[in-house]
Amino acid sequence: MAAEKQVPGGGGGGGGRGGGEENKENELPPAGAKGSRRFGDSLGLEILQIIKESQQQHGLRHGDFQRYRGYCSRRQRRLRKTLNFKMGNRHKFTGKKVTEELLSDNRYLLLVLMDAERAWSYAMQLKQEANTEPRKRFHLLSRLRKAVKHAEELERLCESNRVDAKTKLEAQAYMAYLTGMLRFEHQEWKAAMEAFNKCKTIYEKLASAFTEEQAVLYNQRVEEISPNIRYCAYNIGDQSAISELMQMRLRSGGTEGLLAEKLESLITQTRAKQAATMSEVEWRGRTVPVKIDKVRIFLLGLADNEAAINQAESEETKERLFESLLSECRDTIQAVREELKPDQKQRENSLDGESGKVSNLQYLHSYLTFIKLSTAIKRNESMAKGLQKALLQQQPPEDDSKRSPRPQDLIRLYDIILQNLVELLQLPGLEEDKVFKKEIGLKTLVYKAYRCFFIAQSYVLVKKWSEALVLYDRVLKYANEVQSQAGSSQNSLKELPDVQELITQVKSEKYSLQAAAILDTNDPHETECPSQVKDNKPLVERFDTFYLDPSLVSKQANLVHFPPGFKPIPCKPLFFDLALNHVAFPPLEDKVEQKTKSGLTGYIKGIFGFRS
Repeated sequence: MAAEKQVPGGGGGGGGRGGGEENKENELPPAGAKGSRRFGDSLGLEILQIIKESQQQHGLRHGDFQRYRGYCSRRQRRLRKTLNFKMGNRHKFTGKKVTEELLSDNRYLLLVLMDAERAWSYAMQLKQEANTEPRKRFHLLSRLRKAVKHAEELERLCESNRVDAKTKLEAQAYMAYLTGMLRFEHQEWKAAMEAFNKCKTIYEKLASAFTEEQAVLYNQRVEEISPNIRYCAYNIGDQSAISELMQMRLRSGGTEGLLAEKLESLITQTRAKQAATMSEVEWRGRTVPVKIDKVRIFLLGLADNEAAINQAESEETKERLFESLLSECRDTIQAVREELKPDQKQRENSLDGESGKVSNLQYLHSYLTFIKLSTAIKRNESMAKGLQKALLQQQPPEDDSKRSPRPQDLIRLYDIILQNLVELLQLPGLEEDKVFKKEIGLKTLVYKAYRCFFIAQSYVLVKKWSEALVLYDRVLKYANEVQSQAGSSQNSLKELPDVQELITQVKSEKYSLQAAAILDTNDPHETECPSQVKDNKPLVERFDTFYLDPSLVSKQANLVHFPPGFKPIPCKPLFFDLALNHVAFPPLEDKVEQKTKSGLTGYIKGIFGFRS
């Protein structure tokens, strides 16, 4: 195709911004302006800076490649109009190419750059659509080849003596980047790796040659292409690259762009190869065969996922990894349930009458459920630790819309943990495992102690001293039971919160609570102040007197007497007109007109007797 297909709304001059504002970027910038350089007769163009700013401002911040393609089309049209470099007229197309002789203005280089960016953005748009329409992949490769062709033309023009050295290097790096992407899509790993390495080398040299502020963009591009290089190295034969790719994904909080889907499929394929050699799994002294591929893949990746969670630096990354692991675990459990459905007899009679053990498939289901519940407990415990830190800091939230953490939030988390522990005790196949029951019992006591502690904290906030003191004593009771029953189960307590630290904290809180209760009781302002004296008068009768009445914000607010009581009121008077009977009215006969009927009609009526 000689010309790109225009997107809807791409015509005209306005687009997303005002036409006058967008035309400013096509005017000839002064010397030293941002995005262009002119040293004597040499031309300069900040290629990477221009494309990054344009992408961020016109759709790519939200992954909208169609919007960015429309912007490239409109900017290209404005450039051609400004430079008077039109492709014929409305009746006839006349192809023109930017030659070295025309390089009197750096906007000619920008014109070719917009050609390449438009083709690249169209390719990325087709890549998104190819997930549901595989035939569009052919069009995607065609657009990438077109982008590489325009990048080659830009590199050839930059070889001119009129262009400065930095622009030449940036053009070479841009050409290598697009070439690497094309080879990557063709799965030509060696050629793609060479192109990406060339691009990385150029940007690293440019970053080292300029100040830190100018080197930020170059370093960002190097970080973007590093996962692609490691992925190509893995496909070439470097088995160590897969671990580095997973570390990159962990540090970045998830992959994006060209590598995202390929890396996820690569991890799945690697585990699938390892799963072919896995035939059984051992849990709590019993070995069961694993015949479902999905279960094998999940169990092989379990250790890696747990290691990634432990190495996560931020709470957001850790939360995301927990959710991902729980989602995989649910899918795996569903696969096992589907295998259990056909064998109805095995589901109904899960206990073998001779051996007293559940079936291997049912025991495997119990193991996966144990993993899911244990992961949920760890996730909630991690969230509880974050909330505890926020409570200790006691800093007001920066945003008014964000609610500061409260002890009630922690109580809810510990309720969920205790519910998960109850479900663990109900797993089939573990009814006779006394060691397992003892471990779950110890964990239950620990989490009950922490739950009681935060319930007491919530009572302290509302100055219910006696209730809080009783709960603190209950915390000490649970903690002492844990210490007395621990014995040989110290290994199971290593992963739990420190009970001794909780005991120390509770003792200090008890002393503070007792002091606060004494001060609260002996405070004369609290006992003598009329604002604390409460009577049964409704609000309507005491507008002139103020005192604290919490019932006013409850559902039983005492506002008025209802239903209202009866009160005597004066009756409406009755008036009788007694003088009417003694009044003599004047005669009115002379005022009344006597009408006489005459004429033919009256005569006829008189003859026939109709006259009244």
